[in-house]
Amino acid sequence: MSKAHEAYASASRNAPKDPREFEATILTRSAGQLQRIRDNWDSEKMDTLHDALTYNRRIWTVFASSAAEKEHPLPREIKQNIANLAVFIFKRTAEIEASREPEPKLLDTLIMINREIAAGLYSRA
Repeated sequence: MSKAHEAYASASRNAPKDPREFEATILTRSAGQLQRIRDNWDSEKMDTLHDALTYNRRIWTVFASSAAEKEHPLPREIKQNIANLAVFIFKRTAEIEASREPEPKLLDTLIMINREIAAGLYSRA
């Protein structure tokens, strides 16, 4: 069994059964990564920031892609809100990555969005 297959199998066994709870968990994990970087800004390396931003962008890419599917059961308005949040997150991420000396406060909104959406998902799980 390949390492990638083993990692996927392990994640599948440990993942919550409820999709909303799983989504909330990954959003919380991403917010935690960004918060640790924010809290330790001077000691963190930029590659750590890049990795955390990439992880967060991937999460939101999946959310936006899923919401864009016609068959997705969410109401149109909620799907549009997800798309709008994703666009904002992509723009903020690009702004942070394009800056030679990014400000740690630029992470605050990304952290807050992830935590708020996760809280809503946990309450519905």
